[in-house]
Parts: sequence; C-alpha cells; structure tokens
Amino acid sequence: MSLLEGKTVIITGASRGIGKGIALTLASHGANIAFSYSKSVDLANDLVSQITHLGVNCKAYKSNAASFEESQKLVDDVLNDFETFDILINNAGITKDNLLMRMSETDFDKVIEVNLKSVFNMVKAAQRVFLKKKSGSIINISSIVGVKGNAGQSNYAASKAGIIGFSKSIALELGSRNIRSNVVAPGFIETEMTAELSEDIVNNWIQGIPLKRGGKPEDVANLCLFLASDLSTFITGQVINVDGGMLT
Repeated sequence: MSLLEGKTVIITGASRGIGKGIALTLASHGANIAFSYSKSVDLANDLVSQITHLGVNCKAYKSNAASFEESQKLVDDVLNDFETFDILINNAGITKDNLLMRMSETDFDKVIEVNLKSVFNMVKAAQRVFLKKKSGSIINISSIVGVKGNAGQSNYAASKAGIIGFSKSIALELGSRNIRSNVVAPGFIETEMTAELSEDIVNNWIQGIPLKRGGKPEDVANLCLFLASDLSTFITGQVINVDGGMLT
C-alpha cells in the first residue's frame, strides 16, 4: 500500500541516521523526496541512489537550515524541481553537550540556532506553499530530552522543548487552513551517533527503557509516515514519543 503516492516531502538533515531512515521509509510508500544535507556529498549521493531505485524522484540539496536565506532558497529550489511539496519534516540537529558550568555561550547559541531556529526558518518558508494549497503536514523532530530534560544537555533540551512550543502554536495558527503540525520525540535510537557511545552508557540507557532495547531509525520513520499520510488527518498539535516506554 503506497500511503504517499504522488506526494513530495522535504526533509532537512537526511543524509544519515534518523533523517535517512525517514527518507527511505517515505520513499518506499511512494513519496518523492527532497532532502538537505550539510557536509557529506558522498552520503547524500548514496541516499539519492537508494531512493531513486525505489522508483520515485529524489534530489539532495546542500543547505544550512539554520540560515533563513538558505532555507528560503531551499524551498524555492524544491519548487523549481518538483513544482510543489506536501509534507515538511524538520530533522536537522546537532549536540554540543556539557554541564552548564562548562558550556560556552557559543555552544549554547549554536545548538539553538541549528535545532530550533531552523524549524522557524523552514516552516516560515514553507507555509506560503501550504497556505496556497490549503493543506500540508509539518512534522518536527524533537526529543524526549525536550520533554524531561537531561543533565549536561541544557542547550539541547532547550532547543527541543522550544520545538514543542513552536509546533503547538503553529498548529493553532494554521489549523483552519487544513495544515497540521505535529512533533515526534525520539528516545534512545541506534544511529551512527549512538554507536560512538561506550557500552556502559548504552547499557545505562537501555536499563531505563521498559522494552529493554534501543529503537531503530525505522521506528521513528514509521510514525512520520503515519503523520505524513491521510491516516492522520484529524491529528495536529500533538507530541508523540518514540521511546520504548522510557517516559511512561
């Protein structure tokens, strides 16, 4: 069943990890994929190849979502290449963890800029398309850290909590135009980033998860698929955790 046949999706930060999982899953359900990346051309080209082999259109764009101007250009470029788009998934994000007493102002500002301001930039740029179509699904990737906080991640937690407040406000602003805005809050997801953690740290995380395992990018992607599709047309302004029950 192709839940997204003929739809086009913009995904920020999709060359690896959760973003890559989302792109592949949505493409497998018929969506054309336009995604941004910040550094690795090789990873981006590899993903384009994987997605086009699924029989849909795909194009990668080198773009800094933290830049308002580049975000506007990304949306314009996607419109030129795909004519329109139906779904926006804001996934771009970074971490610069440290205890507050050791955290620099630069590291705080950078995380807020990349994780939170990027969501403002992309939604601001994309809303004109959704308003004209009188439809659209906005999916913003937050984190359970934005819900409960985490020592050593005050900048990251603030950025991800900000995404939640922003998304709920946008749901209220745009709901009357049939534009939905929801938040996905992943817990411990096994990606290239978490693979660099020590075995002790991973085991400590898993002990706090009722399902006693980490999640996969596909677990996040499947929820994004649901929120992007017509199966969720009466769902907006929600925060849905993908955490194996960690916050239960």
